[in-house]
Amino acid sequence: MLRWFRAFLPREERFFDLFARHSQTVEQGALALQGMLRGGEETPVFCQRVNQFENDADNITREVLTAVRRTFITPFDRVDIKNLITSMDDAIDQMQQTAKAVVLFEVRVFEPPMREIGTLLVECANLVGRALPLLQSIGKNVAMLTAITEELTKLEGRVDDLHDIGLKELFLKHRDANTMDFIVGAEIYDHLEKVADRFDDVANEINSIVIEQV
Repeated sequence: MLRWFRAFLPREERFFDLFARHSQTVEQGALALQGMLRGGEETPVFCQRVNQFENDADNITREVLTAVRRTFITPFDRVDIKNLITSMDDAIDQMQQTAKAVVLFEVRVFEPPMREIGTLLVECANLVGRALPLLQSIGKNVAMLTAITEELTKLEGRVDDLHDIGLKELFLKHRDANTMDFIVGAEIYDHLEKVADRFDDVANEINSIVIEQV
């Protein structure tokens, strides 16, 4: 009954503008992360870009949470809005953690699987950007939203595989050499895997919203 009543009330649609702004920032962060993973002397520049985009995303997240508190009728459940924007923000937070590790350990050369993961993370960010506008009309976009979230989960699985492959290659490369290089490389792999995990969390939040609204 409550859902039927809410359907006839005016809704605050600026949430979708905020979602779009945040997803664009996440996409820019993923591209900066990809640039960082190319290595070379420009690596610190890309790390700084990741940090800036993370700060921008934090500001948008605060706007969303403030709007949730102040808005009478939201597009969907307040908890779902909070969980969705938080999961998106967690993804770019983890990108920042990756960039911090790179700066801390002064890494300038990255393994091929790391660079491949960077490409997959850009794909994840783009998929999230495609999915969010579809939430404005969930009923007619269920199939597309489901396809996007399934693809996000597949990409997360591919990142897991690359993480394991990369760790094995790293071990074989450094087992008779510098142990510290293995430790640093393993930490970067772990951070990159966690970025993919956070995108999978976004997919789960989108699925949860779809289930509740359909």
